[in-house]
Amino acid sequence: RLESTITESNGSSSMATVCAGSLALQDAGVPITRKVAGIAMGLILGDESKGEAPVILTDILGSEDALGDMDFKVAGDGDGISAFQMDIKVEGITLPVLREALESARVGLVHILGEMDKADPPPAGQMSVYAPQVEVIEVPTKYIGKVIGKGGEQIKSIVEETKIDTIDIKDDGVVTLTGAFGCDMARAVEIIKNLTIEPEVGKTYRDSRVTKVLDFGAFVEILPGVEGLCHVSELDV
Repeated sequence: RLESTITESNGSSSMATVCAGSLALQDAGVPITRKVAGIAMGLILGDESKGEAPVILTDILGSEDALGDMDFKVAGDGDGISAFQMDIKVEGITLPVLREALESARVGLVHILGEMDKADPPPAGQMSVYAPQVEVIEVPTKYIGKVIGKGGEQIKSIVEETKIDTIDIKDDGVVTLTGAFGCDMARAVEIIKNLTIEPEVGKTYRDSRVTKVLDFGAFVEILPGVEGLCHVSELDV
């Protein structure tokens, strides 16, 4: 979602939003294919009985919009149109007038994009740290209860530790995590993945925690919530 606030305008605020919004998306790290601009075109019809030709206006002002015969908004670039909208105060316009208006709009868009390039922020390459964070991962359905925990205690623990906002788990194992600026989303994802890792036979697990020592060996937590017995005959001390 892109939100635009216009405090003052003597032209097309919607087309200004297209231009500013395109730059804002780039600056925020949103991977757009290419920039677009917007321009508002106007029309003053001449007196046909006197042989007066219609006049196409480019980038109209508020007074030209109010007194003119057309408000034709075009968004896009030199290669194509991404959106357009037309309001006319006459019964209709001819195809030649429409073609002329579109060509004038194309020339205007190319010019505006050139001006935008002068202040063009380089693509951020990643989302802004201030942007809301959303991660979607999948876990085996048999581990859903483990991720939730008794009475939701595991989810509460993750939220408290990482400061994320919500963890939503569907019956098919799809987990959606959301958080605001300052949360540790990567840590939250890591905790959930560690909770759902299945032990692999033959793999060496290091830095594991000893949870209980008995005469015949020790119980070791090799993964969160996963313990195994290390027999005394396998101990190397």
